[in-house]
Amino acid sequence: MSILKQHNTNVFDELFNVFPNNFGNSIPSGYPTAAVNIHETTDAFHLELNAPGRSKEDFTIQVDKGLLTISYEKKEGSEEKSYKTIRKEFTYKSFKRSFSIDEQINADGIQARYENGVLKLLLPKKEEVKNAPKQIAIN
Repeated sequence: MSILKQHNTNVFDELFNVFPNNFGNSIPSGYPTAAVNIHETTDAFHLELNAPGRSKEDFTIQVDKGLLTISYEKKEGSEEKSYKTIRKEFTYKSFKRSFSIDEQINADGIQARYENGVLKLLLPKKEEVKNAPKQIAIN
């Protein structure tokens, strides 16, 4: 059963059997993105988005109609420079990642923090999902 899906691509399809093999198929070639790790615990899903050198103020995280969208856009202003850039390899392009979340995730309880270049999201499971089936012993 799929719990969390990348938009148009199952991320947890059949208990991770497809991820990451099917991961790149829904991202258009040349489209800037950020790598994602997704972990599951009994109580929640933990999503880690690799985004070093960014500022947390430039991230936007939204949940709308079952779609979790993480986007980043660096607001570039014109600034007076007293130097000439010879080479520039650092890029801070905008990106957007979207994931479908189903009714098993408590969207109101999603939390995010940015530390050491990684945006970390906690997606808690609803209480009824946490209660795992129990094996009943036969006497």
